[in-house]
Amino acid sequence: MPVLIFLAVLDLERNDLFLDRHYLSRDLLGEAVRLNMRCAKMGFSLDKIVPWGRSFEEYVAMFSLTEDDLARSILGCGDGPAGFNAELARQGGSVTSIDPLYASSSSAIRRRIGATYDTVMRQMRTNRDDYIWSSIGSVAELGRIRMSAMHAFLADYDGGKREGRYIAGELPCLPCADKSFDIALSSHFLFLYSAHLSAQFHVRALVEMVRVASEVRVFPLLCLDGTPSPHVGDAVAALEERGFQSEIIAVPYEFQRGAHEMLRIIAA
Repeated sequence: MPVLIFLAVLDLERNDLFLDRHYLSRDLLGEAVRLNMRCAKMGFSLDKIVPWGRSFEEYVAMFSLTEDDLARSILGCGDGPAGFNAELARQGGSVTSIDPLYASSSSAIRRRIGATYDTVMRQMRTNRDDYIWSSIGSVAELGRIRMSAMHAFLADYDGGKREGRYIAGELPCLPCADKSFDIALSSHFLFLYSAHLSAQFHVRALVEMVRVASEVRVFPLLCLDGTPSPHVGDAVAALEERGFQSEIIAVPYEFQRGAHEMLRIIAA
């Protein structure tokens, strides 16, 4: 039976504590316990969940999405309060997002965003040297981009839920039929949390994404500390044993230093 726990994690984009809610099977609970012990030693606190969303334009760049890609049916796994779904739906695209955050109301999500924005931006100013300020020119501009994306999400959220575009759920068990989508995306979840979730979890999650979509794209391929994920090689090998084709592709996006590649997987 799944167990609801809260994982303390250090977000790449702001080097600040937030809690990401995940339902883990009991075979993964030991990993979560070890993580919480490690976080306690680091002085982390378990007091809140902080949502933080990226823009449509960033999704397009992170995943090298072409006009043809955007015309296909797309699933976002772990999208949170990103603006991608809202904007693509406005353009007439076929898009669905799945995240445990969507069990919350729009007002609850709005309160969490408002309560944490200043802390997020303060941490960005403190750690600005860990990022490349080219496409995003300053911390202030980053704040405007992030809030614009999250406001777009919030304005779209209630209507999108009624339309079935925002669904509460998560990897590695998606509430979707086989090959329901052309492309499945994972932004800033898989591989990012390699210290928290095992290679086995990553393989299960990726196999599940390939089950529901003909193609999978994952970005970034770094851990939270900016080092290459040790699970990428294991995951690729396991997928190839199952007959899936995969490749690592450079993308036209790099904000956190070194994060400029995605994993692309094609169903057998």
